[in-house]
Amino acid sequence: MDTNKKKFKLFDAVLMAVVVVMVVESVAPAAAIGPSQFFWWFFLLILFFIPYGLISSELGTTYTGDGGLYDWVKQAFGPRWGGRLAWLYWINYPLWMASLAVLFVQIAEQIFKFKVNTWGSILIQLAFVWFVVLVGNKPVSESKWIMNLAAFAKIVTILALGGLGIYVAATRGVANSFTVHSLLPQMNLSGLSNLSVIIFNFLGFEVVATMADDMDNPKKQIPQAIIIGGILIAVSYLLGAFGMGAAIPTDKLSASSGLIDSFVLLIGHMNWFVVLIGIFFLYILVSEMISWALGVNYVADYAGKDHVLPKIFGKEDAKGMPVGTGYLNGVVASVLVIASPFIPNQDIFWAFFSLNVVALLLSYTMMFPAFWELRRKDPDADRPFKIPGGRVMVNLMTWVPEVLLILTIIFSVFPMNSSAAEISAKMPVLIGTILTLVVGEIVVRYAEHHAPKAETATTVKENTNLE
Repeated sequence: MDTNKKKFKLFDAVLMAVVVVMVVESVAPAAAIGPSQFFWWFFLLILFFIPYGLISSELGTTYTGDGGLYDWVKQAFGPRWGGRLAWLYWINYPLWMASLAVLFVQIAEQIFKFKVNTWGSILIQLAFVWFVVLVGNKPVSESKWIMNLAAFAKIVTILALGGLGIYVAATRGVANSFTVHSLLPQMNLSGLSNLSVIIFNFLGFEVVATMADDMDNPKKQIPQAIIIGGILIAVSYLLGAFGMGAAIPTDKLSASSGLIDSFVLLIGHMNWFVVLIGIFFLYILVSEMISWALGVNYVADYAGKDHVLPKIFGKEDAKGMPVGTGYLNGVVASVLVIASPFIPNQDIFWAFFSLNVVALLLSYTMMFPAFWELRRKDPDADRPFKIPGGRVMVNLMTWVPEVLLILTIIFSVFPMNSSAAEISAKMPVLIGTILTLVVGEIVVRYAEHHAPKAETATTVKENTNLE
């Protein structure tokens, strides 16, 4: 064994968990829920985040390898379902990359006080996309310093936001009313669509599991990274949410510029510190995409080599890096960036980001049933980390977060009332979701049809037993 390859320590794994899971740009969309967001943060922390983290630890240490989430679903339900998972898990990434490319330009204009025309904006966005693609195609051991630095940038940003929020609340008061009534859920069906963003903020721990081959002792490091990283992330999110709630009235909060707006309002003006935070934020956007590439690309590459996605997904370079998927990410994100100026009457960041959130949540709806099925069909597997408890605990860990996932997806894509604003906001996401599912099914069937004969026969047999 090449001991030089094992360069991913527990410290790196914890920081990677923070970089991957803590999504700073989505604190503002979550804060749009209002003061009741704190109830939902704790509610989903207990009923979704903890079961998800524990399940990721068990599956990641039991079924190790680059396939991650795809491997778990394939082993539970067969190759076709694995292909559907791999498609949804992959397609969310170029959608997300395009949304952050748009946000990158908006934040740069805000903090450096300049304005570029449409084509200048597109060029900067394309530079963002292809820088991420090229760096994301490098081995994790070569880019871990990017993630480590990004983790500190995220922690500093969130702690500064929370600290300023506490100071302003104590000295000047807060922008929103934090009463017992306002902190409790208002059950506004339209507002519940933002719950998907809170769940989105919790996702990504299985990316750490795909790095098992680069770790010294993955059976211990993966659960430790998830537990330690989870505590850091939960505290950071709650601090950031309070800081933003102290700074900006909910009805005036922008999903795209809310973070920088909060610092400006908390400090009172745009100064060097806000500019510094803005630079951190720009760096976070880039590093976040690089860290997620390390997981998403491996999963899609694995699926491409398994012939459940087209073979281009499985193309690798001399170092074994999944460059085929990486370049596909760049092509899809570039098309979206170039097309974005021609999309009428939309907040482009929010349009792409919403569809990305739904696609990712749809992929995770397969993870929890896969855990349940693997416990049932593979009870004797060596599970270095095993969730304690019997059948009742397994059922609770599986179906409570699964129901929450499905409900938040419904709230996100279907208009909850007949208002023009609600319909215009939700219909593009609903149409985009339907197109994503239809195209994904075509891609999976195409890959299945072009798989080697022996594998095609096995796939058909397995899927016949399941469907």
